[in-house]
Amino acid sequence: MATFLYKIGRISFRRRHFVALIWVALLTLAGVGAASAPAAGNSSFSIPGTEAQKAFDLLEQRFPGTSADGATARVVFKAPSGEKMTDRGNKATVQETVKELADGSEVVRVTDPYQAKAVSKDGTVAYAQVSYKVSGMELEDSSRDALEDSAQDARKAGLTVEIGGDALQTVPHTGTTEIIGIAVAAVVLVITFGSLIAAGLPLLTALIGVGIGVSSITALASALDLGSTTSTLAMMIGLAVGIDYALFIVSRYRAELAEGRDREEAAGRAVGTAGSAVVFAGLTVVIALVGLSVVNIPMLTKMGVAAAGTVAIAVLIALTMVPALLGYAGRRVKPAGEKGKLLGRAKKQEEQDKPVKPNLGTRWASFVVRRPVAVLLLGVVGLGAAAVPAGSLELGLPDDGSQPTSTTQRRAYDLLSEGFGPGFNGPLMVVVDAKDSDDPKAAFTAVGDEIKGLEDVVTVTPPTPNKAGDTATITVIPDSKPSSVATEDLVHSIRGKGAGIKADSDANVLVTGQTAMNIDVSEKLNDALIPYLVLVVGLAFLLLIVVFRSILVPLKAALGFLLSVMAALGAVVAVFQWGWLAGVMGVEQTGPVMSMMPIFMVGVVFGLAMDYEVFLVTRMREAYVHGEKAGQAVVTGFRHGARVVTAAAVIMMAVFAGFIGSSESMVKMIGFGLAIAVFFDAFVVRMAIVPAVLALLGRKAWWLPKWLDRALPNVDVEGEGLRSASGDQDKELVRA
Repeated sequence: MATFLYKIGRISFRRRHFVALIWVALLTLAGVGAASAPAAGNSSFSIPGTEAQKAFDLLEQRFPGTSADGATARVVFKAPSGEKMTDRGNKATVQETVKELADGSEVVRVTDPYQAKAVSKDGTVAYAQVSYKVSGMELEDSSRDALEDSAQDARKAGLTVEIGGDALQTVPHTGTTEIIGIAVAAVVLVITFGSLIAAGLPLLTALIGVGIGVSSITALASALDLGSTTSTLAMMIGLAVGIDYALFIVSRYRAELAEGRDREEAAGRAVGTAGSAVVFAGLTVVIALVGLSVVNIPMLTKMGVAAAGTVAIAVLIALTMVPALLGYAGRRVKPAGEKGKLLGRAKKQEEQDKPVKPNLGTRWASFVVRRPVAVLLLGVVGLGAAAVPAGSLELGLPDDGSQPTSTTQRRAYDLLSEGFGPGFNGPLMVVVDAKDSDDPKAAFTAVGDEIKGLEDVVTVTPPTPNKAGDTATITVIPDSKPSSVATEDLVHSIRGKGAGIKADSDANVLVTGQTAMNIDVSEKLNDALIPYLVLVVGLAFLLLIVVFRSILVPLKAALGFLLSVMAALGAVVAVFQWGWLAGVMGVEQTGPVMSMMPIFMVGVVFGLAMDYEVFLVTRMREAYVHGEKAGQAVVTGFRHGARVVTAAAVIMMAVFAGFIGSSESMVKMIGFGLAIAVFFDAFVVRMAIVPAVLALLGRKAWWLPKWLDRALPNVDVEGEGLRSASGDQDKELVRA
């Protein structure tokens, strides 16, 4: 591996014009494809295997043209103080609004509040429900504009009007947060390298990689049904790993220069050694992202595969374009230890002859090696304390009740709760399939009666059969809000009654609707978490055995990762569920943690955490293989790798933390969760627990059964083959 990558590095350095031309051509091709591709809406959302999805599919068959999974909007009206919605003037305004809404090209139907009995008992609140042909993410902007214009006209007449439902759902925008993350990354790189040229290389290559990846996703979005959130995830991950991988290569290149090698040789060795770590770190990220397919949610699978493709591009760019750009930079990229004009001057000869003071990484590693037990206990106890809130984790999917109070969706949610009760925001749709029943009408009635007898039920509407009379829908209004445990229990209770109804009347009972769908998604994600962990951690464990040729080092890496993820989940619960530091983070509404968060965090953080593990520990392994004692190898690994890993972690945290500024609670939660997870993993696990464990294990850390050693392929991440091949040639090298 090292020898092969060494050749790639040297060829890329020597043939830099050709390499740069290829990547620029790919970027141009992807950009042209994205610009000429047909516009695509968000990916169609389906959850195969869930009861809610089966019910939606059945409704499409038995109620054709009703667009059961289409977007809905609830236009909520509130009368001025002292008036009622049944007053003549207010009623006329509402009916005029209903008429305007019905004229939309994507509108299927609009209910009149006065005919549908959608006026509260005290007469102060009413609502009109608008049903659309397509989902909320696929709605044309003109439909949303018409919806908001109609509400504005009613406001001018003196009514309070707010709009809820998923019709106003749009792709979340984070504004300038990505730019902030890049700016922080630039500052960190300049401090790390002391040169604008050296700092600019990782940024440039990362932006080119992300540009190719995101443009390719955009070009294929329509053909492959990829949504806008797919490109957002690809941008987030691609930017973070792209900067980190290039940072690893450039840092090793400067270290090779400092050892007296000429620039082409240094580029080859940097790619042969650090590039090997990049390849295997990238593989762990790809495994983690592609592994999201085990959840069997098509949208999540597409997001993972697309992001994995962007990571693969980042790896290829780090191995080829980075050495090519180093060739262009020439002497402007200084050897390690020499500062450029930006932050200092080159050292004078007398300064170079002075003893070199150990860097912070060396001093820290030496301290850990002397006090491994204390550092290990402090790190484990600290992460364990941070993980305590995870024991109270409640999962759910966000609804309008989790929106900021400044949004019309949240105000509509609150008005409906005020006028009709909290459960009105999460109605359940019960589908009764009586096609095999001898008496469908009796079956419909029996189902309604059974549901009325359940706890937490406020209203059960009469059955609404289809034209064939073999299928009916029943709307159930719970007493509790949609995201509550009581509503979840009610869904399970209705489904539990279905077995008895099936036995008595041969009718199938299915529960669906947005609330039921959210419950099913949460349960599906929970059920998939353990298999996903086993798959991803298992495959990465095998991969790391090949890389480190050790059993205990990969095992320690996996256990450390679990510690950091649990601590990060605890922090997410404390902020977003308990409300700790909610004001600082801009969290206006606490509630259940997004059900996708644990599995998403496991996938992304595991891959990124292994970046630091591979890069840091391969330097230790390299020193150990080249003859150093186990404890000294730990110190050597930190001397060369701590500064780079620290910079990489800060950059990644900055990229993720930028998304905390989003107004969308889901994006805010993902940004915070990933940023805090990287902090825990990089600075507590990799910088403290890992060296402490390796110091305690000593030589045993690198133990591998002889039979397994013979069976495993030799990938030579440490670059031993390069040292053997060069022999005494290194002595002839001079500083370029």
